[in-house]
Amino acid sequence: MSASENLSPQNLTHVKETIPAVRQVPWRRLFSYLGPYKWRMVVAMVGLMISSAISLVFPLLIGQTVTDILNQADYGSLNQFVLLLLGLFIVMSIAAYVQTYFLGTTGEGIVYDLRTQLYDRMITLSLAYYNRHRVGEMMSRISNDVTMVRTMLTTNVSTILSSLISLIGSVVIVFTLNPQLTLFILLLVPLLVAVAFIFGRPLERMSTRVQDQLADATVTVEEGLSGIRTVKSFVREDYESQRYRRDLTVTLRSAIRMIKARSAFGSVMLLLGFSSIAAILWFGGRQVIMGNMTVGMITSFIIYGFLIAAGLGNLAGLYGEFRAVTGAVRRVFEILDTGVEVVEATDARPLPPIRGRIIFEDVSFGYDVETTPVAEAPDSRQLTGLVLRDINLDIAPGEIIALVGPSGAGKSTLCNLIPRFYDPDRGAVSIDGRDLRNVSKQSLRGQIGLVPQETILFGGTVKENILYGRLDASDEEVVAAARAAYAHDFIIEMANGYETRVGERGNNLSGGQRQRIAIARAILKDPRILLLDEATSSLDSESEQYVQAALNHLMSNRTTIIIAHRLSTVQAAHRVVVLDHGAIVEIGTHDELLAQGGLFAKLYQMQFAEDGRDGRSREVVDIWPEGDWAVLGWPRVPELPE
Repeated sequence: MSASENLSPQNLTHVKETIPAVRQVPWRRLFSYLGPYKWRMVVAMVGLMISSAISLVFPLLIGQTVTDILNQADYGSLNQFVLLLLGLFIVMSIAAYVQTYFLGTTGEGIVYDLRTQLYDRMITLSLAYYNRHRVGEMMSRISNDVTMVRTMLTTNVSTILSSLISLIGSVVIVFTLNPQLTLFILLLVPLLVAVAFIFGRPLERMSTRVQDQLADATVTVEEGLSGIRTVKSFVREDYESQRYRRDLTVTLRSAIRMIKARSAFGSVMLLLGFSSIAAILWFGGRQVIMGNMTVGMITSFIIYGFLIAAGLGNLAGLYGEFRAVTGAVRRVFEILDTGVEVVEATDARPLPPIRGRIIFEDVSFGYDVETTPVAEAPDSRQLTGLVLRDINLDIAPGEIIALVGPSGAGKSTLCNLIPRFYDPDRGAVSIDGRDLRNVSKQSLRGQIGLVPQETILFGGTVKENILYGRLDASDEEVVAAARAAYAHDFIIEMANGYETRVGERGNNLSGGQRQRIAIARAILKDPRILLLDEATSSLDSESEQYVQAALNHLMSNRTTIIIAHRLSTVQAAHRVVVLDHGAIVEIGTHDELLAQGGLFAKLYQMQFAEDGRDGRSREVVDIWPEGDWAVLGWPRVPELPE
C-alpha cells in the first residue's frame, strides 16, 4: 500500500510508528560513514603502514646486530646500528603523529555526522514516540552509543590493520627464516580463534545490557535536574541521589560481570600468546644447540613471536570489542530507522492561506488503540482504548471555542489533532475543506499558533525566544509583540534587556514572565488559528488584565480554541464545548449551558463555590500605545470600558 493510500481519508487507522528489530548489524552501512573522510583515512593508513613496517624491520636488525657483535665485537657496527635505530624511531614517530591526527579528526567528523543525523531524526519523530520513550534514554544514545561507534570505526579499525600487518608480516618473515618453527607457532591459531568465538557472544549481550542500564541512569539524572525545583521543594535531594546510586549500582554490577568476562578472555589469550613464546624458546634453543640457528636468529624469532602473539591478542580482543559495541550500533540504527507515525502523503500539497474553518467528522482517537472483531459482525472491527469518541464539530472562521471538561476528558488531545501532532484512528479533521492528511505539515503548522499552559522557553535570550515565532522578524516587530503581551516593561528592566539570557527552560524568569514571552511569540507568528491552553493561567491579577486585552484583540477574526481550566475565562467564547470521557456532551454559549443545568453548570458551581466568586470576568482597559499596533500591521485595538 502506498503512502498516499495509507493516509487516505477512507482509511480507518493511522500509520503507527514502526520500530525495527535490528538483528543483524549492517556493517556496510556503518562503514559508509567513513566515506566522506576516505582521504583522511588513507593518509592515516599510510602513517600506520610506515610505522608497522618499521616495527617489522626492527627484529631483523636486532638479530643481525647480535650476530655481528658476538662474531666480530665491532664497535663501529654497534654505533651504526644505534644511529640507524634513532633514524627509524624518528620516522616512526612522525608516522605515528600523522596516523593519530588524521584518525582523530576522522573520528570527530563521524561523531558530528552521526549525532546530527540522530538529532535530525529525533526531532522529526512523532509525539507518539516520545510518549513511549524517555528523553534520558535518547540522550544516552546520542552521546554514549555514538562515542562507542566512533571508537570502533577509527581506533579499533586502525588497530586491526596494524595488528594484521604485524601478524602477517611477522609470519612471512619467520617462515622465510625457519619454516618448521613457523608452523609450530601457527598450531596455536585455531585455539585462539575458538576462544574468541566462545567469549564473543556473551560479551555482546553483556555490553548491550550495560548500555541499556546506563541509559536508565541517564534518565534518572535528566528527570532530577529538570525537576530540580520540585526536588528541592519536597526536600528530596537524598532520595534523588539514592535513585541515581541505585541505577548506577545495577549498571556497575553488569559492568563488573562484563569486565570479568573480558579479563578472562584477555588472560586466556595472553596465556596462549606467551605459550607460543615458550614454544619458540624451547624449539629454537634446541636448534641453536644443534647449530642449526644462530643466537641472533633466535633473538629475531623471539621478538617476532612477541609481535605475532600481540597481533593475535589484539585481534582477539578487538573481536570481543566488536561484539560488545554491536549493541550500541543497533541502538543507533534503531532510531535512524524508526518510522514516524504521522507521515506526509507523497502527493501532499501546501496549505494555502486559510480562513480558519475547522471540521471534526466522526473523529475517534487513542494513544494505544487496538482493533478487535465484533461478535455480531465478524467482518467488522471495533476500536478499543479510545481517548476521543465520535467527535463531530464544525468551527466557523473567526469563532472562539472554549473546551471545558473534567481532567482527562480529551481537551488537549482534541487540540493536538488540529496541527496534526497525531492522526485520528477513525474519521477526519479538515481545515477549509482540506483533509489534514493531504496537506504538508509545515504549511499547516505554519498557520497555527500555540500557547501551552506549561510554557517552554529555550536557553537563549529573551529576543531569541520571541523570534521563535517568526525568525525573520525585525527588532521593531519583536518589541511590538512584547508590548502586545505586556512583556516589554519587565524586559527592559533586566540588566541586558532583550539580550538577557533566560536560563534553561526559562528558569531565570517567573512563571508569569515566561507566559507573557510565550504569548509574544504567538503574537509575532500572527497565525490564523490559535490554540490557547488557559494562556493567562500563570499570570497575577494585574498582568492578567493586560494580557487578556492583548489576547482579545489577537483572537479577533481568528479561529481560536481555548482549553479552559477556569470557567470564568469562557464567557468571551462564542460557543462552549463540554467534553466528558472523550465525547462531546454539551455545546452552547456560556449562559445557555448554565441555564441547562448540565455538566458545565455543575462544574461551574463547584469551582466558584470553592473560589467564593461569581465567575464574572474582570473588565480590562487598553493601555498599549497606538504606534505599536501599526508596527505589526494591525488596526488599533478597541478601547474597552473601565
